[in-house]
Amino acid sequence: MMKKNLIVFILMLVCTAVIAPVCAETLRISDNNRYIVRSDGTPFLYLGDTAWGLFTGLKREDAEYYLKDRAEKGFTVIQALVLGFGPNAYGDVSLKENNPEKPNEAHFKHVDYIVDKAEELELTIGMLPVWGFHWSGINAIFTPENAYIFGKFLGNRYKDKPIIWILGGDENIRNDKERATIEALAKGLGDGDGGEHLITYHPRGTGLSSDYFHTAEWLDFNMFQSSHAATDHDTGLFVENDYKLKPPKPTMDGEPRYETIPVSFYWEGFNPMVRFDDYDCRQAAYWSLLAGACGHTYGNNSVFQFHSGKGEGAINALIPWKKALDHPGAFQMGILRKLFESKPFHLLVPNYEIVLGGPRTGGAKIRAAVASDRSFALIYSPRGKKFTIDKSMIPAQKHNEIWFDPRYGVSYVLDEGDTMGIQTYTPPTSGRGCDWILIIENKEKQYPLPEF
Repeated sequence: MMKKNLIVFILMLVCTAVIAPVCAETLRISDNNRYIVRSDGTPFLYLGDTAWGLFTGLKREDAEYYLKDRAEKGFTVIQALVLGFGPNAYGDVSLKENNPEKPNEAHFKHVDYIVDKAEELELTIGMLPVWGFHWSGINAIFTPENAYIFGKFLGNRYKDKPIIWILGGDENIRNDKERATIEALAKGLGDGDGGEHLITYHPRGTGLSSDYFHTAEWLDFNMFQSSHAATDHDTGLFVENDYKLKPPKPTMDGEPRYETIPVSFYWEGFNPMVRFDDYDCRQAAYWSLLAGACGHTYGNNSVFQFHSGKGEGAINALIPWKKALDHPGAFQMGILRKLFESKPFHLLVPNYEIVLGGPRTGGAKIRAAVASDRSFALIYSPRGKKFTIDKSMIPAQKHNEIWFDPRYGVSYVLDEGDTMGIQTYTPPTSGRGCDWILIIENKEKQYPLPEF
């Protein structure tokens, strides 16, 4: 028998809530090499939004509109490409004569403006210096020599700004020259900013930065792209791959399935009417985080390219980006952040032993994580299927047991049952879109429920 918690919120309240922003300051890797923390050691949840076209696709007033929306919804990192795919919204090219040694000051003043606005909103920019075609293939304009020069220019220009450098740009390494170009870009960034900012690498999907650069000294944390190939593609498997590597480094999904993007759009014969929805986004996020990821990135097909809504955009985008900002998946990422930040999430360690029964494969696969101090556990059931838990993993005289609905941020507190032992739980609803999180915590160390 369940009794509804007093704090029950409908989606409208979630939509209008303003999540307290994260203080913009220097970020570093945690002492256990699994998470990102601020300079004072407090945990930082990397909750990214994909905005590849931010610096080139929007004028300043629209860029500010976008940033305010994402800050209000709870995102902490905005992933954006500096050079872009053409001139910016004012007609300014990124590089004069398409030369990496000749950055166009007019374009970079526009970038400065957006970076400054992000800082005012206490957002961190996940800045991609270049996209893959800039340094890979027969039309590449970057070499090891000019990549270093451009990297040093960027690093110095934004050394005092809240930045995470993201190299790669949806591309993998194919030969020694390409590797040398990326290495030179990383060195230039580090020499330019004095090593003040974290650096990672965004590979092509489905790929992992650890396949190329895991042992590189400049790579502070790994990033993978679980991509847009299929529904129920287990993002946690990528985390598991990186989690066992030495030396240990944090890892996260930098490009999962985007909300409203057609499933498997890059395969011949795909159906443009079959699109990923908010459930697909939630499933990707919770699977990844409970497998041990240090954060997660959300994306929307219309938003990443800032589609105007006139005609059809890239990858069958149809919805104007300002309307797409309010798609449910974006709000639900804010709910995710509230849930994790309501507890010391940086203590979470993936734990498969606590789950004694329940789906182990497929879209209903159960994933769980337990705090290193054994004070709480989070168990995710993507389809609302029942599962069995060994509660001795959370040793306590009494437990709090809470069903958390990741769609709306609603908490349901269970009546007290057996305090220890093995117990089977059946989520309140089941089926596709009926995902639930069971929170089990030591009652003596209980944490407040998320507030919206």
